[in-house]
Order: sequence, then structure tokens, then C-alpha cells
Amino acid sequence: MQIDQVKSYLLELQDNICDALAAEDGAATFITDEWQRPGGGGGRSRVLVDGAVFEKAGVNFSHVYGDNLPPSASASRPELAGRGYQALGVSLVIHPRNPYVPTSHANVRLFVAEKPGQDPIWWFGGGYDLTPYYGNAEDCISWHRTAAEACTPFGEDVHPRFKAWCDEYFYLKHRKEPRGIGGLFFDDLNEWGFDRCFAFMRAVGDSYIPAYLPIVQRRKDMPYGERERQFQLYRRGRYVEFNLVFDRGTLFGLQSDGRTEAILMSLPPLVRWEYDYRPQPGTPEADLTEYYLQGRDWLAEI
Repeated sequence: MQIDQVKSYLLELQDNICDALAAEDGAATFITDEWQRPGGGGGRSRVLVDGAVFEKAGVNFSHVYGDNLPPSASASRPELAGRGYQALGVSLVIHPRNPYVPTSHANVRLFVAEKPGQDPIWWFGGGYDLTPYYGNAEDCISWHRTAAEACTPFGEDVHPRFKAWCDEYFYLKHRKEPRGIGGLFFDDLNEWGFDRCFAFMRAVGDSYIPAYLPIVQRRKDMPYGERERQFQLYRRGRYVEFNLVFDRGTLFGLQSDGRTEAILMSLPPLVRWEYDYRPQPGTPEADLTEYYLQGRDWLAEI
């Protein structure tokens, strides 16, 4: 197992993503905050705030380890409870300023569960998903096309499988709606052997910027007013609800006594909730949930 190579790749990926986002923004740069975890390990958080294009962009690298897997990491695999662990990955969330630019999230990670006298058990996970405020079919199709192209070298069944898993995972059960228009999600990936699984993780990580930046470039200069801004803030509430109630990464970070500022950097700088809000029928705001947030097979609709 090549943990050092995975770590080197993740740090390089963090830098490459930050460089691309900062160049696109043009007005703000990332601040870097290196931190140590008292229980073992640490990380490097990089955050851009109050930019011209991105209201907040956080790209976090962490490599933490400990004597016992947190409950969130062993819930689906109880046989691993009590093992020591290493967890390393890059996780990011981008909150754009213009409501016509979707929020996006991505992460890639490696877990290793260890026990003296036994071979380590490892698995990769990750993916990315897109959360628009105002739906656009061109963006949905290009996003999923890039995701599919990243998966193609690994088998014809890979994209449909991980696309469906993403739709299932990023679903707000209490709202009975998906968080966005999906993308890729995979976890517990070790079935192909370490080298091929690592190659797939790299393919996903490397395809994030080609998937997201063209959408940003198409939408960042679209005119908008207070109506669109208020709807964006309202829909950001769904993002907060998912991250604090359902997201495994958030739970793992908090349960493993990670750095709270790094864990919660995914939250938007401004958000609002409105009691029993219902958009007017026939409006773009209504189209978001009635058409776009329906778990569609976008590539089949080309």
C-alpha cells in the first residue's frame, strides 16, 4: 500500500484546484491554514472569501489517525470497530456569488483500518455533486458527461452505478428531495486492487475542475437581482441541513475530534430559512424542484 503516494497526490490536487479557482476569481486568493490534531495527524485548510466570483471557496486536506475508528466510519462495517485507522483526503465546497452559478462539492479519500498482527483493511471513497439554484440543462449535461468520461476507462457499469449512488446519498429525507442534480459518489472501493482503485480516485479528482469551471465561466456574468439572491440564500439552507444532519464526512470529522473550523468550512457565509416557502408556479424557482431536482438521467436526455 502506497499511503505516501496518495498523500502526495492529494496535496498536489489541493494546490491545483486552488490555483484554478483563484485564477477564475481574479480578485481574491486562498489563505492557507495548517493545523495539528491533538489525537494524531493534521491538515491544511485553504479558504478564499469575498471574491469576485466565489463568495466562499474552501479546499481542505487532512490526514488524521487514531486508535479507534469513529462510529460513522464503522457503522456499515461493525467488524472494524476498535481498529486503529488512518484517513486522508481532500474535500471542498464552492459557494459562488452569482445565483446562476451552482454550488459544487467534491472529495476524494482513503481509509485504512489497522490491527496489530493483521493485514490492514483499506478502501477509497469520494465523488462530486452539483447544487444549482437556477436550473440549466446545458450545465447538467456537461457536468454528467465529464463525470461519465472519467469513469469510462474503468468499466461500462461504473458511471451508472456511482451516479445512482450519488442520487441516493445526497437526498434530504425530511424534505423528500435531492440536494442537487447529482454526479458521482463511491465508498468502500477496494474490489479492483489498490493500484486501480487509486487510479480511479485520481481520475475523479482530476476531472472536477474540467467539470465545474466551464459552468462557472458560462454563468458568472449573468445579471441577477434581489429576487435571485434571496432565492439562492433560501436554497443554501438545504445545503446546511444536509451537511449537519446526514453527511458522513461531517460526522466523521466531529466524532474523530477533528478541527471544527476545517470541518464546517463547507457551510455558506450567508443563508436564510423561510417558513413554508412555496415558489410561484411557472417560475424558474418552481422549475428547480419540479424539473431539475428529480434524479434525472441527463445523459439520456441529450
